[in-house]
Amino acid sequence: MTVSSLAPAPAAYHHPVPADTRFAPASLPALLAETVARRGDAPFLHFLGRSYSYRQIFAAANAFAHGLINMGIAKGDRVGLFLPNVPIYAAAYYGAMMAGAVVVNFSPLYSVEELAWQVGDSGTRLLVTLDVPELYATAHKVLDGSALETLVVASLAEQLPWYKGLALKLLKRSQIAEVAHGPSVKAWAEVQAPWSWAEWQAGKVPPLPEVTAADLALLQYTGGTTGRPKGAMLGHDQLSVNAQQVAALNPFGDPAGEVFMGALPFFHVFANTALLNHAMVTGASIAMVPRFAAGQVLETIARYRCTGFPGVPTMFQALLDHPDLARTDLSSLKVCISGGAPMPAPVHVRFEEVTGVRVCEGYGLTESSGVVAANPYEGLRKRGTIGQLVPGTEAILLDKEDPSRLAPEGEPGELAIHGPQVMRGYWNRPEADAETFVVREGKRYLRTGDVARIDADGFLEIVDRIKDMIAVGGFKVFPSVVEDVLLEHPAVKEALVIGVPDAYRGEAPRAYVTLNEGASATGEELASWLNARVGKHERVDQVVVRASLPKTMIGKLDRKALRAEVL
Repeated sequence: MTVSSLAPAPAAYHHPVPADTRFAPASLPALLAETVARRGDAPFLHFLGRSYSYRQIFAAANAFAHGLINMGIAKGDRVGLFLPNVPIYAAAYYGAMMAGAVVVNFSPLYSVEELAWQVGDSGTRLLVTLDVPELYATAHKVLDGSALETLVVASLAEQLPWYKGLALKLLKRSQIAEVAHGPSVKAWAEVQAPWSWAEWQAGKVPPLPEVTAADLALLQYTGGTTGRPKGAMLGHDQLSVNAQQVAALNPFGDPAGEVFMGALPFFHVFANTALLNHAMVTGASIAMVPRFAAGQVLETIARYRCTGFPGVPTMFQALLDHPDLARTDLSSLKVCISGGAPMPAPVHVRFEEVTGVRVCEGYGLTESSGVVAANPYEGLRKRGTIGQLVPGTEAILLDKEDPSRLAPEGEPGELAIHGPQVMRGYWNRPEADAETFVVREGKRYLRTGDVARIDADGFLEIVDRIKDMIAVGGFKVFPSVVEDVLLEHPAVKEALVIGVPDAYRGEAPRAYVTLNEGASATGEELASWLNARVGKHERVDQVVVRASLPKTMIGKLDRKALRAEVL
């Protein structure tokens, strides 16, 4: 094995299909239609006690597509989703694509300024949101102060079981926004074209625009490897193939029988691929919650007998901390998949010991449609690695100082990815594309910004982010290495290490930690303990004990935000 190709030989590949398996690209609406033809009455989404079949979601999506066209949305126009995990998300997502529009995902945690900037940058014409006061207020301010033309507001109560919806309307009116409907603010039901399922089957519904695998499907905003948020352009081909690549990792038999725990936010690319599109292409179902709450997740797993749970490390830590974990029946779970951030070894080991459920770490990024590598769900699995590349994917390691060269053999290098799931480029950012891609032997590789190692079995280990490396004198310090040592201390729950200015060495590592409940340790004690266990250049100038550390919108520790806050 050489550093020029990280794809292992087929004999060493531990996923259920050959490493060189190829998948046919398709449009997502076409794949949804195929699943409806096979499993129309099967449940697609379970939401707080109410279930939606594939046929129901397809019909709502189809009606929304016709409604968009009636409002003047043309093929290629951008339609934004400003939604938490609710059933309308799936109908709006696939419906916009049926109309030939490009979906733009927006986090429901965005401020007015953040949402307005991305609406403007993407050229979003229409935005779908919910009648939750915080969401509606933010979206309406953006409508008033930007080029956004139309706001479509869905009712939360109407998506719940009838008795919960009635209780919300009668007893919790303060949790429902007062929506001012008018020419630019429309109700979800108002934009649904009135076509029945029977009329659609009978061919009485006007045809929708032709949507092919070559069409652009999604703008997914990301900080990327550098700089201000940029819209990663993901086509139907990239998204459909990545969903099939993820589905191919399942060794458990009939994939249609799987029930995924849907706690990851759908607006994030990890959930878009590993949950929504993955379930859709296989006919599986998703037991979804509007946002992550450990108690509700445990209750949902038990109620719907969930078989798979993709999440981020902080979710698994939260489940370990919850008093209901010990009395919750988790026997239906076959595997948990951890992504988004490295999983601390103590959390990994303890979760498996307490629950008896295998946790497999994986890896991906927005620019790769979500998933690049994963540990096998059965057989050989290596803790602390991101596993092997998903089928049909290739990678190289680039020199950390000069990306035009390969990394020296046997040394870590910047991971660069080539595969059918890699984005087309950044929306209106050709200069960023030039920095993000490198061409070798005629193949276009995506530079991930992550420093990786490869072992003899083809398993990848992410060492750190290139931009997070700390320059201490003439040495490079990987923050994750120091964090891993800190997490071995029994009092430490979470840890982040950043570089701070140092007059003599240029930069010095500094650690920020939170403590386990009931634990007691001072920063001085932790610094002394840590510095005795790391190299001289890795020693921190201090350890700062805090009540909390910043996290991203999906719950992973956010070193970038900490650095901005501190420096």
